[in-house]
Amino acid sequence: MKLLSEMSSQKSWLICCFFNFLTASLIGLLMRFVYLFPLEINYGFLLHAHSHVAMLGWSYLMIYVLIVRFFIPIEKRRKPVYNWLFWGTQFSVVGMMITFPVQGYALFSIIFSTMHIVLSYVFCRLVWKDIAKEKTPAAMLLRTSVLFMVFSTFGVWCLGPAVSMLGKQSIFYQIAIQFFLHFQFNGWFLFAVLALFLRQFEDKINKKSFSIFFTLLIIATFLTIAFPVSWFVKCNFLSWINACGVILQLIAFVFFYKMLQPESGQLKAGLDTTAKMVYGLALCSLLMKIGVQLLVLIPNLAEVSHQVRNFVIGFIHLTSLGVITGFLLGVLLQNKLLSHQSQLLRTGIKSFIFGFIVTEIFLFLQGSFIYFRNEALFGYREGIFGASVLIVAGLSLMTASIIKEKR
Repeated sequence: MKLLSEMSSQKSWLICCFFNFLTASLIGLLMRFVYLFPLEINYGFLLHAHSHVAMLGWSYLMIYVLIVRFFIPIEKRRKPVYNWLFWGTQFSVVGMMITFPVQGYALFSIIFSTMHIVLSYVFCRLVWKDIAKEKTPAAMLLRTSVLFMVFSTFGVWCLGPAVSMLGKQSIFYQIAIQFFLHFQFNGWFLFAVLALFLRQFEDKINKKSFSIFFTLLIIATFLTIAFPVSWFVKCNFLSWINACGVILQLIAFVFFYKMLQPESGQLKAGLDTTAKMVYGLALCSLLMKIGVQLLVLIPNLAEVSHQVRNFVIGFIHLTSLGVITGFLLGVLLQNKLLSHQSQLLRTGIKSFIFGFIVTEIFLFLQGSFIYFRNEALFGYREGIFGASVLIVAGLSLMTASIIKEKR
């Protein structure tokens, strides 16, 4: 009876996560619709809602679900606290979903986002306590990701003093935002999804290669914060620090590849076509992410990388939709938490991936046209809106598939 209750709870959690993801994508679609057909809507408010629901409602909560499923011992994860904590966090996400489009950063949206941070601290404490005795590579990655999660929020706590003392246009305020985003995406999210990925076959991991990979990636994560800081503080030394970080990151993932290579055949053999496709998306996106970070070591590209908005959005989506979402969907499919036999699900995933790839092409092409030719790409707004429809359609089909499977 307890097992059936736990399975039902996990399905409800999955539905919530995909509902959040679908909502974030619908808000993103509305933002692109506004460019084609202007509406009396505050675009900045929509952007806040889209980013918060996508990061905290999808990435954070889906990682939450999978950490509980694969790392927390069964007798501990059956305790009510994890269920209560999930629904409390979901309540804060729904609060942000409602308040950000209406008021942007204001009293109630700040209350709900603060609530999310406080609940995330509780979750981090529980995870740290419940896996304290585990010394596996995946557990080491997970503990590090939890530390990065807490560390990233220091940037959030600096926003209030920055606004009150110096204003939103101040360097301190901008660096605090970049600090939070950097250690969320490159620390908490990336380390967490890699922990979940390696959890699937960690008994076959080469410990020596993992140790080098793990150490270099931590160092690289701290060093590469120098790049967004360099947007606001002009100092050549920051460029050198970032260059060292990017090179160390490249070396780290060379060892990551060496660690996976001996088991790649066995890993592929245990996956169906859909799982291979989404893991392929994740690994290719990870490779492209590293490639983009290497490219911006070129001074001229580094200078415009944050000035051309399309490059910034393209890189964020490459990381969030390609790397993070790719690994999350791969783990879900590999462990049959999503029904790989569902035609609805397979069609949804293909639509999502195709839409994502096309939006990335449009974003980077538009950025290149602006940078090299100082003009817009013909049909850009129509094309990227159409590709975004595919993403929304894909997520709708995936969500419908999970609901149908639950019934």
